[in-house]
Amino acid sequence: MNFHPDALKLDPAQETDRIVRFLQQTVRQTFKRHGAVVGISGGVDSAVVFALAVRAFGSQRVVAIMMPDQDSDPISETLARELAAQFGVEPLLENITPALKGFECYRRRDDAIRRVVPDYDPARGDRAKLVLPPGLLESGTLNVYSVTVVRADGRQETRPLPPREFLEIVAASNFKQRTRMSTLYYHAEARNFAVIGTANKNEHALGFFVKHGDGGADVQPIAHLFKTQIYQLAAFLNVPEAIRRRTPTTDTYSAPQDQQEFFFRLPFATLDLLWHAMETGVPAAEAARVMGLTEAQVQHVYDDIARKQRTTEYLRTPALMLSPPPTGRAGPVAAELRVPAALPS
Repeated sequence: MNFHPDALKLDPAQETDRIVRFLQQTVRQTFKRHGAVVGISGGVDSAVVFALAVRAFGSQRVVAIMMPDQDSDPISETLARELAAQFGVEPLLENITPALKGFECYRRRDDAIRRVVPDYDPARGDRAKLVLPPGLLESGTLNVYSVTVVRADGRQETRPLPPREFLEIVAASNFKQRTRMSTLYYHAEARNFAVIGTANKNEHALGFFVKHGDGGADVQPIAHLFKTQIYQLAAFLNVPEAIRRRTPTTDTYSAPQDQQEFFFRLPFATLDLLWHAMETGVPAAEAARVMGLTEAQVQHVYDDIARKQRTTEYLRTPALMLSPPPTGRAGPVAAELRVPAALPS
């Protein structure tokens, strides 16, 4: 087996051309749409998708939407504006805070947090985030969440989340992604454009997305690429360096939080290579030798990837439908499920 540290290195020019052709074919020929709408967040994934869309359709047929809410880091908008200016697009700002207040997103979330941390008080300056156990390589612990409250003076308090409170916090927070996707579809439908998704492989295949939220786009042009490969495209596409240097963040909860802390539990350089090794059948012992890890550490990662894929399969499952009823036959027949056909790859 030919597993080595450069196993995920791309030819960025060739891959860019391939994605651009895919976007042009699916948007123009398959969907009969005339341009693209992309939500830009100041993160590297949306920046790469935005740059690819401009290459595919030209700056006049790409709409860039910034959609902060009251918990968003202000730097996200600053970086998004820098990105749009670099590619000759005037971005649109849609602050989704009023919509989220209408859904009672913040109230529902904070009520659940207060059942775990009774003196949690956002009005006093308290902020909160969900976290997974650190140290995946060493312990291989399960993905059981806790809530961390960050006080106004910087003190932190972390408590385990019971299932009910965890589910309510996530359900309330998911209003954000679903509101953003509704906003993107408004702008797309008003122009007969398509919504272009920004999920990479790490997010799509491991379940780090919201069903019918950021997972609900018309086209997902980078869902086949690991995060480390997204950075390769970002450099080739001349995405602003400040975006490429920025630590990937959830930008969802009120307390600052990176994606490793919230979901992935490993640096992407390590996760991506080990995931590639697992997918290509590289034994844990061989991957450990190449990566400078122990076999037990690699097995912890293999097991965590498999668990995440298994427990989030629901998110990737399209709506299921029955086949048409039989005609001209007597007697009961078994119902047949029909899964909608996927677009050609």
